[in-house]
Amino acid sequence: MSNSEKLPQAMKKLPALKRNRICLSQSDLVRTSLLDEGSQLPLVIHPAVEGACLSDWTAVNGEFLSSSLRTHGGVLFRGFTMEKEADFERFVKAVVVKPMHYIEGATPRTKLTNLTYTSTEYPPDQSIALHNELSYVTRWPMRIWFFCLQPAEERGETPIADVRRVYQQISPRVRDRFIEKGWMLARNYGIDMSLPWRSVFGTEDPGQVEEYCRSSQIEFEWRDGGRLRTRQIRPAIARHPQTQEILWFNHIAFWHNSSLEPEVRQAMLSVFKIEDLPYNTYYGDGSPIEDSVVEEIREAYRKETVAFPWLRGDVLMLDNMLVAHGRSPFKGARKVLVSMGEPNSERGV
Repeated sequence: MSNSEKLPQAMKKLPALKRNRICLSQSDLVRTSLLDEGSQLPLVIHPAVEGACLSDWTAVNGEFLSSSLRTHGGVLFRGFTMEKEADFERFVKAVVVKPMHYIEGATPRTKLTNLTYTSTEYPPDQSIALHNELSYVTRWPMRIWFFCLQPAEERGETPIADVRRVYQQISPRVRDRFIEKGWMLARNYGIDMSLPWRSVFGTEDPGQVEEYCRSSQIEFEWRDGGRLRTRQIRPAIARHPQTQEILWFNHIAFWHNSSLEPEVRQAMLSVFKIEDLPYNTYYGDGSPIEDSVVEEIREAYRKETVAFPWLRGDVLMLDNMLVAHGRSPFKGARKVLVSMGEPNSERGV
């Protein structure tokens, strides 16, 4: 057999080349831009070549991402090969050093894997107000990730806002009052619109709930029929551990009864005493927060809100202390997955 005949035979024995993706390893192999030149949030990262592998790129560019998050608060990865839940799972494993799980949650969601969940399963015609994830607990995630597997037919954005700027939008008079008093979250579990305490705390044992509450600075009260009422007082602001900037970091407006739709608020107050509402917020000394104050806070969020349409395969990465997120109403099927990690318990104030 001649050398020319041997060559094709040898080539058949070589392993097949994978051509379905290209894995980048340097920050200069991506392009960056802004969605809106008038806003620094979010920074958009695009692949410089077709078929880029996001999980491999992020695994070796952690410092670049950390620096980008400190500056912008959020990064939108767009145009990478992200088609399935498994792609998001691979990405999360590449970027999450310490994963976190939901506890003290307030809305229904489905756990898909040890790292991923569905986004909040809330009626599609309702909006979800801007908030920093788990700001009311003693240990919250520093980072949160969203993956758009299926954009809605209409709307369904995940609006975001830089809470450094939200803090600046609120008048010093209001800020100083909350800095002095803090804020209180009051919850009644299993009352119509609220989740039962068993699913919130992940246990059937009241003793474990009590132990958790004591360790997490939560007052608790058992009521007739095994119902649970809790109160927790938290600071209204925080100082970011890396940037040292002051942040508006709380759920004050999110759960204040004035944030309910007027018809819903009227209907609920016709059934419940105000202290029996599923959720409500107060000043830290237990006194009522004026509706006008909460409206000022909501307006501060509105002024700083950035929203953009989801594209299939988008991944949004947020510094959860710098940036609040929410959800717009939508029509049609919508599937956005969520993961969170890097627990923190230092508010810095």
